[in-house]
Amino acid sequence: MNKFTKPITFFLAIVAPLLIVTLVLRQPAPDNSLLDRVRAEHPERHKSAVDHSKFEVLQKDFTNPHEITAACLSCHTGRGEELLHSAHFNWEREAFIPGRGVTYLGKKNLLNNFCTGVQSNEGSCMKCHAGYGWSDTTFDFKNPYNIDCLICHDNTGTYKKASGGSGYPVMGPNGPDFKAITASVGFPKSENCGTCHFEGGGGNNVKHGDLELALLTAGRDVDVHMGVDGMNMECVDCHTAENHVMKGRYYGVSSTNTQRLHCEDCHTSVPHTESILNEHSIKVACQTCHIPVYAKVNATKMYWDWSTATRKKDGKGYETLDKDGNVLYASIKGDFVWEKFVKPEYLWFNGTADHHLITDRVDTTSAFIRLNTMNGDYSDRNSKIVPVKVHRGKQPYDTHNLTLIQAKLWDSEPGKGALWVDLDWEKSLEEGMKYVNLPYSGHYDFIDTEMYLPVNHMVSPKTNVVTCRECHTRDNGRLAGLTDFYMPGRDRNKFVDIAGQLMLLLSFLGAASHAALRYQAARKRNTTANH
Repeated sequence: MNKFTKPITFFLAIVAPLLIVTLVLRQPAPDNSLLDRVRAEHPERHKSAVDHSKFEVLQKDFTNPHEITAACLSCHTGRGEELLHSAHFNWEREAFIPGRGVTYLGKKNLLNNFCTGVQSNEGSCMKCHAGYGWSDTTFDFKNPYNIDCLICHDNTGTYKKASGGSGYPVMGPNGPDFKAITASVGFPKSENCGTCHFEGGGGNNVKHGDLELALLTAGRDVDVHMGVDGMNMECVDCHTAENHVMKGRYYGVSSTNTQRLHCEDCHTSVPHTESILNEHSIKVACQTCHIPVYAKVNATKMYWDWSTATRKKDGKGYETLDKDGNVLYASIKGDFVWEKFVKPEYLWFNGTADHHLITDRVDTTSAFIRLNTMNGDYSDRNSKIVPVKVHRGKQPYDTHNLTLIQAKLWDSEPGKGALWVDLDWEKSLEEGMKYVNLPYSGHYDFIDTEMYLPVNHMVSPKTNVVTCRECHTRDNGRLAGLTDFYMPGRDRNKFVDIAGQLMLLLSFLGAASHAALRYQAARKRNTTANH
């Protein structure tokens, strides 16, 4: 054995394995200081510093809700101006979208494949607006007394908007007790947020799939943050606000990478003890692994076919329900498909989005029309893989002008073209397009559309997260639809495969050489000893 054999053997047998083990195990301890702070502060619920029941301005018998807002603003000066510049009130945001320039888009004027859009339907849709009296295009967005303070700040749970009331609450003897409500206003509770965000699209959990009434009472197996047997958090614990601008984005209507809410805001970018998991977070959003399914308690709507609406039985509209009470067919809306425990689909997302506008032309040769496009790809440094609910449907379009159509759905009276009242598609489409002052040829059909809704809630306990094998597999894994990058265990790459095989071969040769050297050294020692 030459003079180099022993050092090489010692390095291969002892030092190299120790270095490898040290590098693998020596990981930075996760920085949980932010999370620890949240846990410490969370049990301390906000308590109002004042007793609103003592304020004389709130003791009157309110006959007009605008008077309530005036009373609020008489003390909370400046807050009205904040709301007048918020998306919750304006239902639109100023944004720059490449290819479009500066836009003013939002729920106010964008189409969707649920109830198609709010324009011409304000009387019904404004049940979810933080204002009073938005019934048509004459609504004054600059009047602070049109703001509805109570929809967010009622802490009694008794304040309700009237159906078809253009944002007004029920008034009169059957209405809420405004004295009791104004005496106990406070920070928004999850019930306040859920009034709109849990029941958007026409009912509980219809739209989002991960936002529903069950979050108010369910355990941490449904959502570790809001679970009543867990941290029992309120929406505003994460969705904080500054000057009435809420943190968080819904990319069915939002477009820009601003005011977003990230898991890392509390959990930091290195929340795991295993380095490989922290490395995943460079390109994989936390939600991708930590929300394996959504719609855990109640089903969510996955498909809406407007083309079958207006059918009648015995001259009247009708509906059919499934065993859980979900509407499978309604004459006023068409056919639906519902699902529970839904696995998300996955997209690359960089925080920006584009939207199909009512003036955009449709491509009838495409398999479907994207109503919102979440931008991103593997090569984009700002992109991560995110889970989404994809809501698919069929909705009306103008076969001559090749544009989607805004339908008039609601009216308080029959004979005015509202589909939900008159069950007449032609009149509904004619009146809807007349309202938005856009051309309509009088010829229509239905086209397939898709809408993408990021899944951010219903976070599972860490024992129930997505497993490695669910993605790193060639057998139709969760990320099978994302093909613009190489993923070990799923993809084949000739160079990588050869490199891997070569590494295995070198490892085997190294081990064999080591064993041969040990064997040769042992024989030499035995020979020397015998002589």
